[in-house]
Amino acid sequence: MTEEAMHSEHIVSAKTYLMVGAALFVLTGLTVGVSFVDLGPFNMVVAMGIAAMKASLVVLVFMHLFYDDKLYLTIFLMGVLMLAIFIILTLFDTMRRDDIYQEVAQPLNPQAEIYEAAASDSAAAASDTTGAQVDSAATSDGAQSH
Repeated sequence: MTEEAMHSEHIVSAKTYLMVGAALFVLTGLTVGVSFVDLGPFNMVVAMGIAAMKASLVVLVFMHLFYDDKLYLTIFLMGVLMLAIFIILTLFDTMRRDDIYQEVAQPLNPQAEIYEAAASDSAAAASDTTGAQVDSAATSDGAQSH
């Protein structure tokens, strides 16, 4: 078998590219349309499903993985599968942490200085503008006396 016969390139027609491009536009419009529908917790699931379909079209057609050796497709799909498994395991961990650790929902030390500073900052922000004007006048007078 000659070198050219072993590595012949598949040429995709312009019609196929245009059809895939149109499908990507339709799926993008579907993504935007679904974003305005309240599906509760399934909004992200639907959006990710549509994004996965769009990515699959790009990888299979524009990157020629559909026409290439199936070993490359298998390797790619195994990588995607492993990524999905790791993401799912991470989500299981983060969604169930409050069942194991009771201190997740509350601060470890409610009397810590950081919480006192935050309370005084919010109280200062809630003060009237007259107090802020008096403070700025006092600061400018202090700066002039030095």
